[in-house]
Amino acid sequence: MRTGIKSILWSAAALLLLLAIAVPLFNALIIAVMMVPTVILYATLSRRAFVLHMLVVYALAVAIIGPAALIVGLFFLVPAIVMGHMYLKRATARKVLTSTLLTLLGLFLLELILFDLLLDFSLLREIRQLIMDTVGELSSKGLLPAGWNAELTESYIQMLIHSIPMAFITVSFLLAVIAHAIAGPVLRSMGMSVAKLQPAKDWMLPRIFVFYYLIVLILDMATPDKGDSFLTVTLLNLVPLMRLAFSVQAIGFFFFVAHQRKWNKAVPLLLSALVVIFPPLSLIGVIDAGFPIRKAFKKP
Repeated sequence: MRTGIKSILWSAAALLLLLAIAVPLFNALIIAVMMVPTVILYATLSRRAFVLHMLVVYALAVAIIGPAALIVGLFFLVPAIVMGHMYLKRATARKVLTSTLLTLLGLFLLELILFDLLLDFSLLREIRQLIMDTVGELSSKGLLPAGWNAELTESYIQMLIHSIPMAFITVSFLLAVIAHAIAGPVLRSMGMSVAKLQPAKDWMLPRIFVFYYLIVLILDMATPDKGDSFLTVTLLNLVPLMRLAFSVQAIGFFFFVAHQRKWNKAVPLLLSALVVIFPPLSLIGVIDAGFPIRKAFKKP
C-alpha cells in the first residue's frame, strides 16, 4: 500500500510538471526536472504498471492543456526510461549520464528534423528571422552601433547557428545531471542501489586532455573565424566545450583544496561561482590537469 501511494504521488508530480509547461517563464525551470518522476516510476514499478501510470498522466495532461503536453511528455519519456533502465542494471553513474546525454542529443536532432518535415518549422530559419527582425527594429530606433552593416548581421547569425550543437550538448548534459542528482538520492532512500558520482574533490580529467586542448587552441588561432567550413564550425563548438570541461576541473580543484585545508563548505562554492561567471579561470583547471599541483596541498 505504501509503495502504491508513493507511485500515485510521483505520477501526480509528473502530471503537475506537464501542466506547468503552460505557465510562461516558470516552464523553463520545470523542464530541468521533468524527467525525475518518470525515472523514479520506471525504476520502481513493473513494466505494465509503469505504462498504465504514464497513460493516465498523458491522457489527463492532454485533456487539460492539449497536444503540447504529449509532445513534451514523449520527448522526456525516452531519456527517463533510459536512465531508469540503467539504474536497474546497476550501471555506474558515468554510464548513466553518458547514456542519458546521448539519448537527449539524439532526440533534439530528431525533433529538429520532424518539426521541419511535419510542421514546416525550421529552427535555423526562425533564428535568422528573429535576428533580422531585431536588427531591423534597433536600426529604425537608431540603437545599432556605428558601422553595423548587413555583413555583420549575417556573421552574427552564422555564429549563432553554428553554436547550436554546443547548446544542445550543454543542455543535454545539464538535464542529465540534474535528473540524476535528484532521482538518485530518492531511489537510494527507497532501498535501491544507485551509483553516486565521484565527490567534486576527486574530479580529474586525463592529462592527455591538456594536449588536446593545446591542439584545438592552435587550430582555432590558425583558422579564420568566418566561414562555413567543417573545421570552423567544429572549433566554434569544441573550444567552449573544452573550456567548460576545464572549468569543471577547476571546480574540482577548489573542492579538493577546501577538503585538504578544512575550509568552510561555502568557500569552494563561492570559488566555483567565480569560475562560472569568469570563464578565463578555467585556466586553473588546465594547470591542475597538466601538473601535479594537488600534491602541494595534500596533508603531510
